[in-house]
Amino acid sequence: MIIAVDGPAAAGKGTIARALARHFKFHFLDTGTLYRRVGLAMLRDNFDLRDAKAAAAIAKNLKAEIFRDDEMRSEAAAAAASIVAVIPEVRVALLDFQRDFAASEPGAVLDGRDIGTVVCPEAQVKLYITASPQVRARRRHAELQSTGADLSFDSVLEDIKRRDERDRARAAAPLVAAADAIVIDTSEMPVEEAVAAAIRASHPGLSR
Repeated sequence: MIIAVDGPAAAGKGTIARALARHFKFHFLDTGTLYRRVGLAMLRDNFDLRDAKAAAAIAKNLKAEIFRDDEMRSEAAAAAASIVAVIPEVRVALLDFQRDFAASEPGAVLDGRDIGTVVCPEAQVKLYITASPQVRARRRHAELQSTGADLSFDSVLEDIKRRDERDRARAAAPLVAAADAIVIDTSEMPVEEAVAAAIRASHPGLSR
């Protein structure tokens, strides 16, 4: 059983995907961390983030790349991930890893940008979690402030908009809701309500 949870940054898909994995007792993978690890390795080794050959080589040997949690959650990691994720060779290198994980028994929840459209188009449940750019920027700004980062709300909002544009405009696996995905807009939803909506939406698909 596979639940695909897609959507833009800071829409709440990570929180929802983790809650679904706990509810159904499935395995969970935040596929964004794979791209963050590639991006951080590129920064660490002083590669140009748009160097497709270097990024693909790192992606193919990802298991060796270990970073601290604060590094993974940083704005630098998020920005780098958004850039390397545009590279088709990186996406290809990570595809088998994600599909192998999705085959885990008794089931898996994958959180990303192209799970329902490219990685697991056969998923029994496809959810697309979204929210307005302003709401997502407010959430991301609060998260960054909690880590001590000193960034203005406006700069975070602009970064969110730039990331959305890169994700939607890329040639390889652009960010888009699968045709058969259930869309959940969390802009006005408390976390508990959004999670409950996702669980309700998932039950019919998993009973097929």
